[in-house]
Amino acid sequence: MVERIPMSITGNQRLRDELQHLQRVERGIVVKSIEVAREHGDLKENAEYHAAKERQGHIEGRIIELKDKLSRAEIIDCMKVGLETVVFGTVVELLDLDTDEKVVYQLLGPEEADVKNGSISVLSPIGRSMLAKEVGDEVVVVTPGGKREFEVVEISPSNHH
Repeated sequence: MVERIPMSITGNQRLRDELQHLQRVERGIVVKSIEVAREHGDLKENAEYHAAKERQGHIEGRIIELKDKLSRAEIIDCMKVGLETVVFGTVVELLDLDTDEKVVYQLLGPEEADVKNGSISVLSPIGRSMLAKEVGDEVVVVTPGGKREFEVVEISPSNHH
């Protein structure tokens, strides 16, 4: 069975844009770089040629990866999810029961999670622990640094699709 990858409409579009850019722009640039480097003679010691070939390998690898992820995408409109429990796309405010600090995370797919911007993967330990919880529920997360306990303070809608 194909493992689906949950992602928001915005995250899906970001991957589609990257794929299109790689296929329509980057591929052409790297092919030209290889041609130019080839004209410089001996390919064995031609660092420019080897760098361009390596870049080409990275581009082609990323294209394959993006096509795979997009083919397995389960697109979820974050504006249409329920707010009774924590689900993909919701913004969750948690109270750290050890430090009394509040943290806010949006639950997104692994491809779009970015802790610095306040989003975490629904597949991460804390993301999995939060799923299906309601306001007032306790969330226990086992991390490499030990057990952490939170309380769900608020569940809000996303600010993007």
